[in-house]
Amino acid sequence: HLLQGPFATQLLADMGADVIKIERAGPGDLFRSMTFFAKWVGGSESPNFLAWNRNKRSIALNLKSRKVHAIIMEMAKKADVVVQNFRPGVLDRLGYGYDDFKAVNPRIVYCSGSGYGEEGPYLERPGQDMLIQGLVGLQTNTGRGDGPPIPAGSGLADQIGAMNMVYGILSALYWREKSGKGQKVEVNLMAGMLAHLGQEYCAVMNLGEDFVRPNSGIGHPGMQAPFGVYETRDGRYVSIAMSPFKTLYTVLEAPHLAVYDDLETLFKKRDEVWEKVNAETSKFDSDELLERLFSVDIWAAPVQDIRAATEDPQVVHMKMITSYEHPKAGTVKVVAPAVGMSETPPSIDRPAPMVGEHGREILAEFGFAADEIDALEASGDMTIERA
Repeated sequence: HLLQGPFATQLLADMGADVIKIERAGPGDLFRSMTFFAKWVGGSESPNFLAWNRNKRSIALNLKSRKVHAIIMEMAKKADVVVQNFRPGVLDRLGYGYDDFKAVNPRIVYCSGSGYGEEGPYLERPGQDMLIQGLVGLQTNTGRGDGPPIPAGSGLADQIGAMNMVYGILSALYWREKSGKGQKVEVNLMAGMLAHLGQEYCAVMNLGEDFVRPNSGIGHPGMQAPFGVYETRDGRYVSIAMSPFKTLYTVLEAPHLAVYDDLETLFKKRDEVWEKVNAETSKFDSDELLERLFSVDIWAAPVQDIRAATEDPQVVHMKMITSYEHPKAGTVKVVAPAVGMSETPPSIDRPAPMVGEHGREILAEFGFAADEIDALEASGDMTIERA
């Protein structure tokens, strides 16, 4: 369900893996019922689901049925990888734990994703992206000091978890090529975010300081000015990253800022410096300011919203916005795969599936007869959504 497991398997599917998405009979993946803006693509489809489930085939089964259990174990005999991100213990109780799959296929790689791992004091807690961001300190590092902690505007914990799943799975498959043995891969959101914040944790644990959010547009609570986001005369914003301060105030024609030009002052008075620099950047339109900054190799970029970013010339050049045709949603615009491969490039060959859309063909491929499939569908243990 939701983001971590689906994104991980989509990354693998984009690279050519044959991914069979086993959804619950009836409504399918929970993400199908969630959306943004209280709107639906094509009037009925979730943009969240469409974003993370392309290149997969769907079969919708009742996991509590013993008949279905036998079917999935039969499929597992030919499978390379199982991916799941239910709460710990849920699938074990239904007979779909690592040991259950290993018993029928010792070479299988079983990747389990969770919020907090498979044991410990938080085992029964819900492990959701925003909750994890708050627990590990990301939210208290984000936003202004005179306001509340701010979650990131994207599911970072889930998406980092997905990438950890992929590299764990690929490492396990490589080891299997060497040893002939499968294994269990465990990924959790909390550990992934802790690793993602590695430099922040290293600083706090070794320097004896805690991060305090600035009361300005400084871009990180541990950084000195000018690192931050600045206003321009035309109501837009520009990011300025690590850059020599002298070079910056020279190109801004603001020599009075030289009094701040040492590391300790740029940190301790960073809000004051930000205000002074912001007053200078506000004298220029965004394009003019960026041209000046680029001319002296200041690390800078315009701040864009998502719609503007889809039209960014570099995004267009990289062909990072693409589309696929969906039987119910029509043309669906999506972000293209991010990794290029010279010999085996990723591709989008299938739209995100409808609930159980490929159930009959999948079971037929695993040797089930037509009358067996008919009986399974008639019993309600398998459902198929048709366009």
